[in-house]
Amino acid sequence: MSYHRALVIVTLAVNASVAAGQAKPASPQRCQFEFDNPATSHISSTQLPSKQYNYFLGGGVVAKCKLQKLVLKSDSLEVYGDEGRFYFVGHVDYNDPKLKLKSDFLTYYQREERLYASQNVDATLPSGSKLKGPTLEYFRAIPKIRPQQHGVAVGRPTITLIDKDANGKPLDPMTVTGASVWMEGDSVVSAQGNVVVVRTELTAVGDSLYLDGGKGLVRMMRQPKITGTKGRPFTLVGETIDLLSRRKKLERVLAKSGAEAVSEDLTLKSDTIDLRVSDDLLQRAVIWGKSRAHATSPSQAITSDSLDVLMPGQRVREMHAIRGAVAEGTPDTTKFKTKEKDRLMGDTIIAHFDSIPARDTVSKPRIRSLVAIAHASSIQNLPPSDTTIHAPAINYICGHRIAVAFDSAKVRTVKVEDPGAVVCGGAYLEPKPDSAKAKPVAKPPAAPAAQATPPTTPTNPLKKP
Repeated sequence: MSYHRALVIVTLAVNASVAAGQAKPASPQRCQFEFDNPATSHISSTQLPSKQYNYFLGGGVVAKCKLQKLVLKSDSLEVYGDEGRFYFVGHVDYNDPKLKLKSDFLTYYQREERLYASQNVDATLPSGSKLKGPTLEYFRAIPKIRPQQHGVAVGRPTITLIDKDANGKPLDPMTVTGASVWMEGDSVVSAQGNVVVVRTELTAVGDSLYLDGGKGLVRMMRQPKITGTKGRPFTLVGETIDLLSRRKKLERVLAKSGAEAVSEDLTLKSDTIDLRVSDDLLQRAVIWGKSRAHATSPSQAITSDSLDVLMPGQRVREMHAIRGAVAEGTPDTTKFKTKEKDRLMGDTIIAHFDSIPARDTVSKPRIRSLVAIAHASSIQNLPPSDTTIHAPAINYICGHRIAVAFDSAKVRTVKVEDPGAVVCGGAYLEPKPDSAKAKPVAKPPAAPAAQATPPTTPTNPLKKP
């Protein structure tokens, strides 16, 4: 029997055996392999009790499904008639309109339109996105049954996602690595197990990930951590972190449940942190939650129900603390000792920071002023009049609006800016000498002249009585 006639018999027998194992003849939507082998191929067959056959082809195999535009090549092929299973061995090259794949081995399950590739898998989607790993299980799309193709890869594969911006310009690739990865279509990816995501502007790690390129969503779950790698570095943690894109550009980063953002200039902590991004740099941060919002800079700590931080070019310029705001700073203790903090309170506190040129990558923004508005009050630790006393004098003022000015991150003035609205006044208290440490004298010591007395007006609280 001639070689070509043998190939025709094999093709017809394989298709017939597969059809016989099904309740109905194979649908034209399913792959029906035809073989186009070089003349050096070797063919053998074994008849099974079911009257079907197992076939073994060697010397180079080319299998085609013309309706599906699918071509499979390999060094050899094993066909198991009872199972409708095709096992391609050696230098496997799979090609259909929605996937190109190379591997060492590939099993094609004809009845399910499913393939399983193993060892040195290198798959490419039409967008140019790639998957590399030890295995890939791929389910082909079937009209009215499985509208979207999808795949599962295990053994810690890496996916390189290729995309374009709204103008069709190629974007920098993003890579996703995880213990296992699930894909649907060309834009939906789910990964589990020590997931690592690398983008141009950030690196993210977490237990699991869900990515929907069509909706512009990347969600990191179970204690994720994001590190900004462009501009001034920052880190962000939370139980869940969403990266939201618009027109293929990162626009927001939203951390929920135990969120904390740390940068060179500022540490932010609350239940929810919403970071706004433009040109791959942080521009604004909004923080809120039941645990209150906390912001800590090198010189100040601010707590309130919510915070709005303006940070153009990833540099802190202005901060708004809303409802029950409290700002604390360390007093200048060169002339006295205390563990207490200077404190400013109000319904709202607005902080302004010195601007720093963009070319200056070393200096950190310094506090320039604090303004407390509505039910405002201030407690300030000052050097005492008696220089032998190491405890601070206490200056307390309150009013509708209190402004604190800083010089080189140290308090310069504290004053009520709206004296007409003051209803509570203020007080200035000098510490008493420590009688136990006083030196013995011939006469009993006179009463301390620095007894605490309130100032006559709170508009000039730094003036000593």
